[in-house]
Amino acid sequence: MKSLVSLAALAASLVAMPALAHQPPLPEQDAASAEIWIKAADQRYFDETVRAGRVQWVYETNITDDTEALVAASNAQQNTFMVWTATGAARMAKVPGLSAENQRKLVMMRTQITSPVPTTPGAAEEFGTRQARIQGLYGKGHGTLRGQPINGSDIEAAMGTNRNPEELKEMWLSWHDSVGKPMKADYARMVELSNEGARELGFADTGALWRSNYDMDPAAFAALTEKIWNEVKPLYVQLHCYTRAKLNEKYGDAVQKKTGAIRADLLGNMWGQAWGNIYDVVAPKGAGDIGYDIGDLLTAKGYDPVKMVRTGEGFYSSLGFAPLPETFWARSQITKPRDREVVCHASAWDIDNKDDLRIKMCTKVNSDDFVTIHHELGHNYYQRAYSQQPSRYYMEGANDGFHEAIGDTMALSITPEYLVQIGLMGRDKVPSADKDTGLLLRQALDKMAAMPWTLLVDRWRWGVFDGSIKPENYEAAWNQMRLKYQGLVPPAERGADAFDPGAKFHIPAVVPYTRYFLARVLQFQFYEAACKEAGWQGPLHRCSFYGNKAVGAKLNAMLSMGASKPWPDALEAFTGSREMSGKAMIRYFAPLQKWLEAQNKGQACGW
Repeated sequence: MKSLVSLAALAASLVAMPALAHQPPLPEQDAASAEIWIKAADQRYFDETVRAGRVQWVYETNITDDTEALVAASNAQQNTFMVWTATGAARMAKVPGLSAENQRKLVMMRTQITSPVPTTPGAAEEFGTRQARIQGLYGKGHGTLRGQPINGSDIEAAMGTNRNPEELKEMWLSWHDSVGKPMKADYARMVELSNEGARELGFADTGALWRSNYDMDPAAFAALTEKIWNEVKPLYVQLHCYTRAKLNEKYGDAVQKKTGAIRADLLGNMWGQAWGNIYDVVAPKGAGDIGYDIGDLLTAKGYDPVKMVRTGEGFYSSLGFAPLPETFWARSQITKPRDREVVCHASAWDIDNKDDLRIKMCTKVNSDDFVTIHHELGHNYYQRAYSQQPSRYYMEGANDGFHEAIGDTMALSITPEYLVQIGLMGRDKVPSADKDTGLLLRQALDKMAAMPWTLLVDRWRWGVFDGSIKPENYEAAWNQMRLKYQGLVPPAERGADAFDPGAKFHIPAVVPYTRYFLARVLQFQFYEAACKEAGWQGPLHRCSFYGNKAVGAKLNAMLSMGASKPWPDALEAFTGSREMSGKAMIRYFAPLQKWLEAQNKGQACGW
């Protein structure tokens, strides 16, 4: 009984604890006292995510020296709490007699932390300071265009529309040099600290910790991602081959060769992760005009950013979901403020773990942001659906790929049929069946082209974390991996002092990226299941389940589960299958793959 009483007191102090720099030691446990500790840690986690979320929101929507200092301190406090909880969970997991549910929560406590800083004095503060500094470098970063400064949001837009290879090269190099290079030393030190923390938790390194967060053995998870990649790789190779030929046709051998890798800056995107912006370059003759451009449709109908978000909300409302709260409209950052620096990278937020839902974007009236809005709102509706779960640890996606896949599933439904249903397009303007090749190609340039990118970002980091990629070899290894998976090369030689990975938001923000790979796969499984539930009879890629309450009810049943059950349970609830697979994606794009193979006949595909 003494042990139980002492732990109850510890639990009370944990919940009330305002500062987390020095955690009290954990006493020995029995099953009953461990359960008290788990409940207290769960409540403290709930409170801590609310506190940290508010600070992070203020920083990302107003980057100053003061808010950078505040978020650095906040990150240190949150990291210290997360590490303390994970360390405690590692000990509690050894207690006999725990329920299966509590055992699963303890696993979550150990693996949810992405930056497991060590418990040595000052480590959390150092990590927090360095991370805030490199996130600030990214948020305030500028490149140049024709010698003039251009911010991150504008440079992304310009990369999508500019067709001058010298100017594309200038923007690509200036962004990677000004944003990536200065953060290399801080990042390398953050890796050291993070690995020390991971080892304290019983993992070989931070990458091993990340791979342990999928309700399956880490090695089995790595094998699953490799299996999925091999399922879809043949389609990517055909898409790469066709795109390379079209770029050579436009720019000539001096800019893009007929064989080998593609120059990364020519693909309409800073990172070569999505190629849809160059559809005008690669569109097939006679079949390339898909008959509409969403950006043009939005402009013609007088849409502004707020109306775009309202339209996204309307999609979810049509499925039976409740409207967004009024606070969403009062507190979201929908457009870029004119008076301050902000992080423009789109994100969705649930500040209070209840209903304080928000998005943060620098929205422009174009097709990309219309799709992004549907995606980000998917996060918000997922957050709301699982907010009724009894544990904060269950207020997450079934796995991190689920969260990304939900919004992408809705974005797949931005078909001509959907555009007709919401009044953006007249039915007489719907493209005929002979436009299907163009429709599928345009989608593949975004969806399929992203597959190797979403795999390589964490493959590179796993190598950094396990020490097989040293700091002096960061850049060379990045370029080698980008060539291996994407078949891309930078527009100029990169020196060892470069740090091109840092020019992607998720690297300085320490956001695991495999979730996006899983999301690319899951969205096609979800979409196929939704269309089947809706009774769609036409070609799958033209399906819209807008307005179908039965789909919404089945979807909500999965969303409301959150992470309370292993992800195969959630997948089965909506799709009827317990296996993640790339086969649904291949079925979706089968007509395109057949067409690409015919177009590429006689070409030396691959790199």
